[in-house]
Amino acid sequence: MRETDRSGRPGLARPRPERGTPPAGVPVPRPRRALHPGAWWLWALALGTAATRTTNPLLLALLITVSGYVVAVRRPHTPWARSYGAFVKLAAAVLVLRLAFAIVLGSPIPGTHILFTLPQVPLPDWAQGIRLGGRVTAEGLAFALYDALRLAALLICVGAANALASPSRLLKSLPGALYELGVAVVVALTFAPHLIADVRRLRAARRLRGRPDKGVRGLVQVGLPVLEGALERSVSLAAAMDARGYGRTAEVPTAVRRTTAALTLGGLLGVCAGTYGLLTAADGSYGLPVLLAGLASALAGLRLGGRRSVRTRYRPDPWDARAWLVSASGAAVAALLILAGSLDPGSLDPGVVPLEPPTLPLWPAAAVLLGLLPAFVTPAPEAARDPRKEPTP
Repeated sequence: MRETDRSGRPGLARPRPERGTPPAGVPVPRPRRALHPGAWWLWALALGTAATRTTNPLLLALLITVSGYVVAVRRPHTPWARSYGAFVKLAAAVLVLRLAFAIVLGSPIPGTHILFTLPQVPLPDWAQGIRLGGRVTAEGLAFALYDALRLAALLICVGAANALASPSRLLKSLPGALYELGVAVVVALTFAPHLIADVRRLRAARRLRGRPDKGVRGLVQVGLPVLEGALERSVSLAAAMDARGYGRTAEVPTAVRRTTAALTLGGLLGVCAGTYGLLTAADGSYGLPVLLAGLASALAGLRLGGRRSVRTRYRPDPWDARAWLVSASGAAVAALLILAGSLDPGSLDPGVVPLEPPTLPLWPAAAVLLGLLPAFVTPAPEAARDPRKEPTP
């Protein structure tokens, strides 16, 4: 049956606009671009640097809370964003292991508050300085807890960067000289999730068929198909990379190659030496100049090395004002805590002998709160779409 228009005459039916489509003539707002992945990594590494400058458990807990809040409100709805929970579990395991070692192997910190005493195992003369069992003091456990909490905060900050920054977009943002290395790293990092997904799928299929999926027999019968699938995936990936010209380079003069290698290697050595100077507990006044010189040399080497790459970028991620704000917030936290450590080291590194409760220094705590800026200047992640939900007519 033919439909009629408003005048009653037969004609073609007008298409109905889909639900949620704006009327004609109304401009459609463009979605905001996601933040540059390098900004997330700079922010997270700066928070991790700040965590290495203190053993105050209150400041470390505040750093963990700040990074966790930003991840909670800005984590995208993607599979790789779920890695934050794995880093939190790893940090908790570090805490437990460090305390267990302090209980079993003892602590170099002398203490007077004895909690309990374990049976001590006698060791030979060549193992002097090591003991198994003995007295467990509150001072030793407090020292182990402070030290382990610093490493746990660093791991959680790195986990925040993994949860917030897209690996594929980060690969697109790498310099041309590091493209091959970046592809290898991304392929290696994505191999484990695919392997775990294959194992879960095969174990679920065996359980549905009533076959064992545990033990040595189940492991062998599940492992062979998993390895076969990994081999097929590797061959397909190699064919796809070869078809796209992976590994092809342009001809560069010998002098430019040698200069590039010297600048890059010298810059990386300078970065390592400068980082050690900044993170060491001793007087590391040389750290910042050496680090800046190493960064400048490494960037110059990467700039020259990019001439060998014949690849181009499609829609590169812009480094906009939001990326500068996010990076600056993390850098401000790290710089202010380094300054606080030089002005008042006792507030950032509380002692355990005599055993006293730690206090929260005010202005270093306010500096840590600057790390919350990304939660307010970056766009909210898009809502996850449910594929089972069909559109209503």
